[in-house]
Amino acid sequence: MEMFCYQCQEAAKGTGCNVSGVCGKKPETAGYQDLLLFTLKGISLLALQVEDKEIINQTAKFVSQGLFATITNANFDDHKIKLLISRALNIRESLITKGASSDHRAATWQDEEENWLNLYSLVGVLSEKNEDVRSLKELILYGLKGIAAYADHAQVLGYEDESLWGFILQTMAVLLEDKDVDELVALTLRTGENAVATMALLDKANTETYGSPEITQVNISVGSNPGILISGHDLKDMETLLKQTQGTGVDVYTHSEMLPANYYPKFKKYSHFVGNYGNAWWKQDKEFASFNGPILMTTNCIVPVRPAYKDRIYTTGMAGFPDVPHIDEKDGAKDFSKIIEQAKKCKAPVELEKGSIVGGFAHDQVLALADKVVDAVKQGAIKRFVVMAGCDGRQKGRSYFTDVAETLPEDTIILTAGCAKYRYNKLNLGDIGGIPRVLDAGQCNDSYSLVVIALKLKEVFELDDINDLPISFDIAWYEQKAVAVLLALLSLGVKGIRLGPTLPAFLSPNVVNVLVENFNIKPISSAEEDVKAIMVGA
Repeated sequence: MEMFCYQCQEAAKGTGCNVSGVCGKKPETAGYQDLLLFTLKGISLLALQVEDKEIINQTAKFVSQGLFATITNANFDDHKIKLLISRALNIRESLITKGASSDHRAATWQDEEENWLNLYSLVGVLSEKNEDVRSLKELILYGLKGIAAYADHAQVLGYEDESLWGFILQTMAVLLEDKDVDELVALTLRTGENAVATMALLDKANTETYGSPEITQVNISVGSNPGILISGHDLKDMETLLKQTQGTGVDVYTHSEMLPANYYPKFKKYSHFVGNYGNAWWKQDKEFASFNGPILMTTNCIVPVRPAYKDRIYTTGMAGFPDVPHIDEKDGAKDFSKIIEQAKKCKAPVELEKGSIVGGFAHDQVLALADKVVDAVKQGAIKRFVVMAGCDGRQKGRSYFTDVAETLPEDTIILTAGCAKYRYNKLNLGDIGGIPRVLDAGQCNDSYSLVVIALKLKEVFELDDINDLPISFDIAWYEQKAVAVLLALLSLGVKGIRLGPTLPAFLSPNVVNVLVENFNIKPISSAEEDVKAIMVGA
């Protein structure tokens, strides 16, 4: 076995990638990522021994960035991952000089770089021999990766929470300890609670910085000017790019999870912000080729780069790919001038489609429609809400979510967030009394908006339990931010979630049983069978 990774939905044969990653990750890259995670656990353990809050917070920020770099489709660049390992080792030495000490191997292993790949098999996923303990520890770790990504996005906008930094360090350190199943189940729910808090923090950061999302018709056609395509999730990068391209004759388009940038008031003032180009992340090989201009990948969702656009793709933040130029922050700012100058020499994008799509149904906008929604429910015009948030992916089985959207009766509303929406957001599903049948709240982290909406409806209908609402959850997952969202829902007491297109490979049979017994987690079946069950609340 050259590697082992089963953190995403594409795990080979439904069990795990052991030769190379389905995502394109090489065995060496997987090894360096395993070693980075091991080192991050070690410095978390050491940082908790230091009383200086500033040191603790700075260490936690670095640990979060390191976790972010190991999310699926974020960073394939061995050199950058090795630099993170080196930085972690330097932080370790600094913490030791501050008085931290530990005899745990994660905090004391030797750092001869030539031996790194000989070490990873000793510290990777399978180094934990108990299947159920391993399953729960990985579930917690993947939830932490999602939390770390969201916390990093909030932090770059100046929003932080010391208790969150502390939780990340404490939990990483706990993952080095011998814990029983009951203790880890409890920690899993605490991870979900912190996922809710982190998404709330990021929601606050985004809305206070860029305004509350508004209901918006987003253009999906193209203009005649050359353009830059921005993908990923980072709104700060979006703002920087829009500012630097203003007056240059270069247009800006969003792709995949950056689509919701179109909903924020602050971005609408830029006349050269044209709209959205293309679909979900996994179609980028063809869509990036037809775009003609440069592409900026701000976070995860990059796939192995094709020759058709290799000379005009850039990464920034925690994203990375071998031999792809990376734009770092210098003195608190990023300079995208190289991308802009290249764009000026490129042809305009090839048009993929015409028209527009509607979005911007975050919690403020939906709650503004609360009276209308409640009346529609009371009058029977709306029979059920179906939350179909999460991720999209390459597997043919994901057509299930399109089939569900088309099969649901006309008296249902789909609440969505994340790139899962690309399976149905361009279907002509109509509206109910002027309320569109697909309400897109935004990025995957904006699943928080769907929670706020559900809790408000619970209050309006004077219910004691969120599960008594006419809401069903049919969630698509792919990577670790979706795991954080799932744990957030479980921590809020949501039960009966359907999860697909397959259950996570990292859940052992016993852990699946725990989730079924306590939360009634269900695998998806056929669209027809599931819609029948959804409509009767089963």
